[in-house]
Amino acid sequence: MDRLDNTIRPYAWGSTTAIPRLLGVEPTGEPQAEMWMGAHPGAPSRTPRGPLDEVIDEAPERELGNPTVARFGPRLPFLLKILAAGAPLSLQVHPDLEQAKEGYEDEERRGIPIDAPHRNYKDGNHKPELICALTEFDGLCGFRAPAEAADLLAGLDVDSLKPYVDLLHAHPEEAALREVLTAVLTADPEDMAKTVREAAAACARLGGEYAPYADIAHHYPGDPGVIAAMLLNHVRLQPGEALFLGAGVPHAYLDGLGVEIMANSDNVLRCGLTPKHVDVPELLRIVRFEASDPGVLSPEASPDGEEVYETPIDEFRLSRYVLPEGAAPHDLTRVTPQILLCTAGSVRAGDHVLAPGESVFVPAGEKAEVSGSGTVFRATVVV
Repeated sequence: MDRLDNTIRPYAWGSTTAIPRLLGVEPTGEPQAEMWMGAHPGAPSRTPRGPLDEVIDEAPERELGNPTVARFGPRLPFLLKILAAGAPLSLQVHPDLEQAKEGYEDEERRGIPIDAPHRNYKDGNHKPELICALTEFDGLCGFRAPAEAADLLAGLDVDSLKPYVDLLHAHPEEAALREVLTAVLTADPEDMAKTVREAAAACARLGGEYAPYADIAHHYPGDPGVIAAMLLNHVRLQPGEALFLGAGVPHAYLDGLGVEIMANSDNVLRCGLTPKHVDVPELLRIVRFEASDPGVLSPEASPDGEEVYETPIDEFRLSRYVLPEGAAPHDLTRVTPQILLCTAGSVRAGDHVLAPGESVFVPAGEKAEVSGSGTVFRATVVV
């Protein structure tokens, strides 16, 4: 197995302290948003044998195993991250596999450069994802019931929000959510900025369930995404709890440190809370306008001590081992590729001793035992 040297992405929303605290190093003063572990060409992990994407390209069957290559092709199907939100991320959705293929092929035919700021589809893959909290973690996930969203907006007592309240009460669920989100995102920018300012002031004054939206508005003054965010469920995860985010589900991460795993894709359609491109017609085509419970996940324990976060996705499988002092080693050998990530304590993986934030890549079929005292996350695939 190979120890990984991973890239930290300095996105503006990143925490300046959370990842350094995990790694036990001094903060630089700059935001550190995501640490990527995998073979994504944008920031592949480095190994003693070279960049992980190149290592896999040279011998995909050896590194990934024949079952994984047969199912997903000659590339690592997932990307593992440590995510540290110090400010809200953009409100966004991801396409399903068919939508991603269609969108990618359409933009290729139209000759839109892959790095163009108005390009929606960077690849032909879907991007389901799972976030598991390492600290208390705040996010938005899925639509509230229209009546609940209406009550939340009405409680602000802002005149310009009253038409949205009426729409939420007047239509069936899907139509109500679609009409209100469309109206918010297509409103006159100056009028909407004024509405957001008034709503933000009311949120700050009322506090309680409105407090998260006051904070969002502080980071994104005048952004229509502030109102769109109030249509969604607010979720606070405790350490060890997780959220699965499937295609078409609007969501945003607000604050906290977590382990994130996703299919190896970079397809994002934004609804707001961002200076980046918002393609409203394409977004409205992708969003699933249905109220849903956020579905907070707790891991399911197996007899061998593995705690699995069950999802309907085969491109990734995330689990963890919480290792007590003096426990017998766990044999993690699989026919699929794995990344092992330590998040607490000191964990031995093969010949490598891992401190928090350190990780290894385990090729398919290679002997993999873990021991020590701490927590180790295991990322692999289902074949």
